Amino acid sequence: MASTASDDNRGETGSAEESAQVLPSPSSAVSAGQPARLENASDGEFRAALARHGVELPDEQVEQLARFRCLLWQWNAKLNLTRHTDDEKFVGRDVRDSLAFAQVLKPREKVLDVGTGGGVPGVILAIVRPDLNIWLCDSVGKKAAAVAEIVAQLKLNVPVIHGRAQDLLGPSVYNSLVVRAVGRLKEILQWFRPHWEHFDRLLALKGPAWVEERGEARHYGLMNDLALRKLLSYPLPGTHSESVLLQICPKDRMVDDKTCRLTPLR
Repeated sequence: MASTASDDNRGETGSAEESAQVLPSPSSAVSAGQPARLENASDGEFRAALARHGVELPDEQVEQLARFRCLLWQWNAKLNLTRHTDDEKFVGRDVRDSLAFAQVLKPREKVLDVGTGGGVPGVILAIVRPDLNIWLCDSVGKKAAAVAEIVAQLKLNVPVIHGRAQDLLGPSVYNSLVVRAVGRLKEILQWFRPHWEHFDRLLALKGPAWVEERGEARHYGLMNDLALRKLLSYPLPGTHSESVLLQICPKDRMVDDKTCRLTPLR
């Protein structure tokens, strides 16, 4: 789909020599490098955007999301974390996309946000689905550090790792990898092909090019032992296209047509 956060491939092409590093939680005090407080973000406008898109959440979660988008926009002035710098785009793309993931994730799953960029969908998932065990990673150190600061300011218990997702698999295991705006299906499947024993399924948010990308992945033999299923679809705001949420799971883990067997990890 059109990039819905940072428009690069969000750092998953770093060298294998870069070791994954869990970033320490910054202190609650404002660090010297932290951007100044954003004053022009109206919570009223944010709530209105949620209403326009039919998003209903508890007040506590709405307040956390409003604070997250302010922190994200503050850091964006320095690091170019997102193009969605108004409430309509933040809600119409970032929040709605994250809620799509939230709809299909099972209770208490352990989830890795691959190439989190500015923290979407991982931070939003941590807010709206506190039952989940969310981990965030990005191989771009400055982005990972910014998100670690945001997570600390929001007081979320969410590890942020500076490193490639591929390098985390083995030392850690996960139920679902969530992927949004990080690359084509062929690239993603090539990255994780050696690592399927360390996670159960991959959830990828895509746009209308997903059918072409599926064909490309099949052409390169990357889908031979995998089952791809479209779990959700919904209109892409401002276009005549739609976003689709795809599940990719090893065929021998499929319980029925759309259900992937998950490993108990807690």
